[in-house]
Amino acid sequence: MRDFKKLLIWKKGMAIVSEVYKAAVFLPDSEKYGVRSQTTRCAVSIPSNIAEGSAKKSQKEYRHFEEISLGSAFELETHLLIIQQQEWAPVDTIDALLLLTIEEQKMLTSFINKL
Repeated sequence: MRDFKKLLIWKKGMAIVSEVYKAAVFLPDSEKYGVRSQTTRCAVSIPSNIAEGSAKKSQKEYRHFEEISLGSAFELETHLLIIQQQEWAPVDTIDALLLLTIEEQKMLTSFINKL
Protein backbone atom coordinates (compact mmCIF):
# COMPACT_ATOMS: atom_id res chain seq x y z
CA MET A 1 0.00 0.00 0.00
CA ARG A 2 1.29 3.44 -0.94
CA ASP A 3 0.71 6.72 0.91
CA PHE A 4 -1.15 8.68 -1.77
CA LYS A 5 -1.37 11.79 0.45
CA LYS A 6 2.37 12.34 -0.04
CA LEU A 7 2.07 12.41 -3.83
CA LEU A 8 2.24 15.83 -5.46
CA ILE A 9 -0.17 14.62 -8.16
CA TRP A 10 -2.77 13.85 -5.48
CA LYS A 11 -2.22 17.21 -3.73
CA LYS A 12 -2.59 19.11 -7.01
CA GLY A 13 -5.67 17.04 -7.81
CA MET A 14 -7.22 18.08 -4.50
CA ALA A 15 -6.41 21.74 -5.25
CA ILE A 16 -8.12 21.37 -8.63
CA VAL A 17 -11.23 19.99 -6.91
CA SER A 18 -11.39 23.04 -4.62
CA GLU A 19 -10.99 25.46 -7.51
CA VAL A 20 -13.56 23.65 -9.66
CA TYR A 21 -16.16 23.86 -6.90
CA LYS A 22 -15.45 27.59 -6.54
CA ALA A 23 -15.87 28.07 -10.29
CA ALA A 24 -19.04 25.96 -10.45
CA VAL A 25 -21.04 28.73 -8.77
CA PHE A 26 -20.76 30.75 -11.98
CA LEU A 27 -22.49 28.10 -14.07
CA PRO A 28 -26.15 28.58 -14.91
CA ASP A 29 -28.78 26.75 -12.87
CA SER A 30 -29.92 25.07 -16.08
CA GLU A 31 -26.58 23.20 -16.08
CA LYS A 32 -26.97 21.81 -12.55
CA TYR A 33 -27.34 18.28 -13.91
CA GLY A 34 -25.30 18.87 -17.04
CA VAL A 35 -21.91 20.50 -17.37
CA ARG A 36 -21.77 21.55 -13.70
CA SER A 37 -22.29 17.99 -12.47
CA GLN A 38 -19.94 16.47 -15.02
CA THR A 39 -17.22 19.04 -14.34
CA THR A 40 -17.23 18.53 -10.58
CA ARG A 41 -17.44 14.75 -10.94
CA CYS A 42 -14.44 14.45 -13.25
CA ALA A 43 -12.45 16.86 -11.05
CA VAL A 44 -13.19 14.67 -8.01
CA SER A 45 -12.24 11.61 -10.03
CA ILE A 46 -8.64 12.80 -10.47
CA PRO A 47 -7.44 12.51 -6.85
CA SER A 48 -9.93 9.74 -6.08
CA ASN A 49 -8.43 7.40 -8.67
CA ILE A 50 -4.91 8.27 -7.55
CA ALA A 51 -5.93 7.25 -4.03
CA GLU A 52 -7.74 4.11 -5.16
CA GLY A 53 -4.80 3.01 -7.28
CA SER A 54 -2.51 3.38 -4.29
CA ALA A 55 -4.33 0.51 -2.59
CA LYS A 56 -3.72 -1.92 -5.44
CA LYS A 57 -1.12 -4.62 -5.00
CA SER A 58 0.10 -4.97 -8.54
CA GLN A 59 1.93 -2.32 -10.52
CA LYS A 60 -0.35 -3.02 -13.48
CA GLU A 61 -3.49 -2.24 -11.45
CA TYR A 62 -1.84 0.83 -9.93
CA ARG A 63 -0.94 2.14 -13.39
CA HIS A 64 -4.50 1.48 -14.60
CA PHE A 65 -6.00 3.76 -11.95
CA GLU A 66 -3.43 6.46 -12.65
CA GLU A 67 -4.44 6.27 -16.32
CA ILE A 68 -8.10 6.66 -15.34
CA SER A 69 -7.09 9.74 -13.36
CA LEU A 70 -5.32 11.12 -16.43
CA GLY A 71 -8.44 10.48 -18.53
CA SER A 72 -10.48 12.44 -15.99
CA ALA A 73 -8.00 15.32 -16.25
CA PHE A 74 -8.48 15.42 -20.02
CA GLU A 75 -12.25 15.23 -19.55
CA LEU A 76 -12.04 18.16 -17.13
CA GLU A 77 -10.05 20.17 -19.66
CA THR A 78 -12.81 19.61 -22.21
CA HIS A 79 -15.53 20.73 -19.78
CA LEU A 80 -13.51 23.84 -18.92
CA LEU A 81 -13.15 24.66 -22.62
CA ILE A 82 -16.93 24.30 -23.01
CA ILE A 83 -17.48 26.65 -20.06
CA GLN A 84 -15.00 29.08 -21.60
CA GLN A 85 -16.67 28.84 -25.01
CA GLN A 86 -20.11 29.49 -23.51
CA GLU A 87 -18.70 32.37 -21.43
CA TRP A 88 -20.32 31.01 -18.26
CA ALA A 89 -17.47 31.96 -15.91
CA PRO A 90 -14.87 34.73 -15.68
CA VAL A 91 -12.04 34.28 -18.16
CA ASP A 92 -9.32 34.49 -15.51
CA THR A 93 -11.03 31.79 -13.41
CA ILE A 94 -11.19 29.32 -16.28
CA ASP A 95 -7.70 30.21 -17.55
CA ALA A 96 -6.25 29.49 -14.11
CA LEU A 97 -8.11 26.19 -13.90
CA LEU A 98 -6.98 25.19 -17.37
CA LEU A 99 -3.38 25.90 -16.39
CA LEU A 100 -3.70 23.74 -13.23
CA THR A 101 -5.38 20.96 -15.20
CA ILE A 102 -2.73 20.91 -17.92
CA GLU A 103 0.02 20.85 -15.28
CA GLU A 104 -1.73 17.89 -13.66
CA GLN A 105 -1.95 16.10 -17.01
CA LYS A 106 1.79 16.52 -17.55
CA MET A 107 2.61 15.37 -14.03
CA LEU A 108 0.34 12.32 -14.31
CA THR A 109 1.81 11.41 -17.70
CA SER A 110 5.31 11.59 -16.28
CA PHE A 111 4.29 9.58 -13.21
CA ILE A 112 2.63 6.88 -15.35
CA ASN A 113 5.68 6.64 -17.60
CA LYS A 114 7.87 6.01 -14.55
CA LEU A 115 5.66 3.18 -13.27
